[in-house]
Amino acid sequence: MDYLLVGLGSALGGMARHWIALTTLNRFGPAFPWGTFIVNVVGSLAIGFFATLAVQGKGPMVNLPLQRFLLIGLFGGFTTFSSFSLQTLQLFEKGQTNAALMNVLGSILSCLFAAFIGMRAGRLLVG
Repeated sequence: MDYLLVGLGSALGGMARHWIALTTLNRFGPAFPWGTFIVNVVGSLAIGFFATLAVQGKGPMVNLPLQRFLLIGLFGGFTTFSSFSLQTLQLFEKGQTNAALMNVLGSILSCLFAAFIGMRAGRLLVG
């Protein structure tokens, strides 16, 4: 059942992300990736809020299936940046500053490098 809840949440989050991307593209044009920016900020705000309610055992967030649906599924499908943000802040809160900074620098640099290599490989493949 957990996988079904996560999958449903992911599908809904992905559809919401796509809708926001298209809406902002039509409204503001392609000069800046407003859709991604908005999704990442909203997703980070939402996961921070709901994760705090879950940890504090407040309201409906005491329900583990709801936590999985929202935190892993919906927000994970909406943006993985929200998970990255939450996990990095949790490292800071635990006093693991070096690990948090490594997560930030390592994730950003590694992902940019991986995307660059992927783009190069794709360009080489298609000539």
